[in-house]
Amino acid sequence: MPTIQFPKKDLEALLGRSMSVPKIEKYLAWVKGEIKDYQEETDELRVELNDTNRPDLWCVEGIARQIRYKLTPQVRNSFSLKKKSKAPFQILVEPGTKAIRPYIGGCVAKGLLVDDQLLLQFIQTQEKLADLYGRKRESVSIGLYRLEKISFPVTYTVAEPSQVSFIPLNCDFKMTLAEILKNHPKGQEYGFILEGTHRYPLLIDQKQQVLSFPPIINSRDLGEVKAGDQNLLVEVTGTDLRMVALTINIWAANLSDRGASIESVEVVYPEKTVFGKKVRMPFSFSKPLCVSLTDIDKAFAERFQTKEVMGLLKGFGHLVKLKGKKLEVTAPPYRDDLMHPVDVIEEVAISRGYDQFKPELPPHFTVGDLSKEEKCSDWVRTFLIGMGFQEMNSNILCSREEIVERMQLDGGGVVEVDNIMSETYAVLRDSLLPSLLKVEAASSKAFYPHQIFEVGEVVRKTHPEDDPVTQVNLGALVAHPGANFSETHTYLEMLFYYMNCVYDLEPISHPSFLEGRVGRIRIEGKGVGFLGEIHPEVLDRWGILTPCSAFEVSLGEFF
Repeated sequence: MPTIQFPKKDLEALLGRSMSVPKIEKYLAWVKGEIKDYQEETDELRVELNDTNRPDLWCVEGIARQIRYKLTPQVRNSFSLKKKSKAPFQILVEPGTKAIRPYIGGCVAKGLLVDDQLLLQFIQTQEKLADLYGRKRESVSIGLYRLEKISFPVTYTVAEPSQVSFIPLNCDFKMTLAEILKNHPKGQEYGFILEGTHRYPLLIDQKQQVLSFPPIINSRDLGEVKAGDQNLLVEVTGTDLRMVALTINIWAANLSDRGASIESVEVVYPEKTVFGKKVRMPFSFSKPLCVSLTDIDKAFAERFQTKEVMGLLKGFGHLVKLKGKKLEVTAPPYRDDLMHPVDVIEEVAISRGYDQFKPELPPHFTVGDLSKEEKCSDWVRTFLIGMGFQEMNSNILCSREEIVERMQLDGGGVVEVDNIMSETYAVLRDSLLPSLLKVEAASSKAFYPHQIFEVGEVVRKTHPEDDPVTQVNLGALVAHPGANFSETHTYLEMLFYYMNCVYDLEPISHPSFLEGRVGRIRIEGKGVGFLGEIHPEVLDRWGILTPCSAFEVSLGEFF
């Protein structure tokens, strides 16, 4: 979850009032946040945010805006734009960018005096949005520029890696695009985004001055914002136009809250996009979402007054209109997370405060009991602990790299999360072995031998057209210099003996295991798992230096 730092006095300045730390802690419930630390001597607050659906909150401006709206719901102070017949600032997009990084957006902020503290907040917001929401700049990257030095219109184009050179940030000499990817720290960190492309994105102005090499690095001449600057250009490139537009809207709202005057940038595409051929940003693309007042009452088993619900939603910045027995709710332009009426109902609950709902005891007395699946799982846990294993508990959500690339697999049947906010939680695991290897990779300083196991859920598809199936697996891993197939087979044999179950092993080939040292576990001819010695290449990809052997079996066969 995102954790941000900012001075308490900066939050108070944005709120327009002084606040004690306990009161701030109370109000952070509206942003699903909590104070992790407060350094009184430096006035520094460190806040952890537990909502990955609202990137507008990953900055002090967003937190202050939400609290301000709740305290004064009648004040709706999003960024406003002056209507002009022609946008004075233009970005022209050339066709070559479509296959590499097709979308760009921008806005202009004037009349904002940048100081060192404000610059630190800009950098923090830039990094949080690009790394988390932008998936380490793959989907979204952000650039800030000194407006006075730029000659419009700006052109978003592509260039040959060795034919264009400029002085990048944190450098004193010119480098070609190819040299930046090879030698500059940012090029080494984010160069993977442009792998396989023969030409690279480039942003230049009318005088052929280089603004940046997106998504890698800005130029030092135009893209190094310093204390004392007053007029800025914000630019965002990416692979999804809606994400680009939302990021621009967030920046426009933040800069407007800081007192800047926001002016639009018109982006001219070579062909029509989902927002048209000419897109003037920032703009609000939020569409009204209707929710029934009856559904709200039903969700909370409590009757709400219409006026109260409207006030609670307005306190979250929404535009609310009453149409019959339904509310038409339009999210503010810096939000894009209302997709279903349930999302609106959740906003009502958060805005009112979960502690304001009266708990009710169930009307009927019942006696709970563990399911047969959990009873079997508990028995297996007890047995493995008795054999000297330590139990692990890992997330069912993980990265594609962990369960595919590092395991030398092709990824067929992996269930992916739609519209992810972070690559770390992009897919559902289809095996427990990567989770155990992740633990082992972080345990190199612990005394050997290591014997770890996990009983947990995995999700997989048998065929691409089938629905995903959730099942409970047991995975066990042994790591020490002499770990081998026979040793792990002994533990498996003991497990099946005490479960009174007959099984056999079938030799197979598996990319994650050594050839000739891996077998499929079968019950009555049906494959229920695998057993083997982990391939050295897999161990290398995890950074594990000690031999490992493991087995994994579906417990569903024993239920």
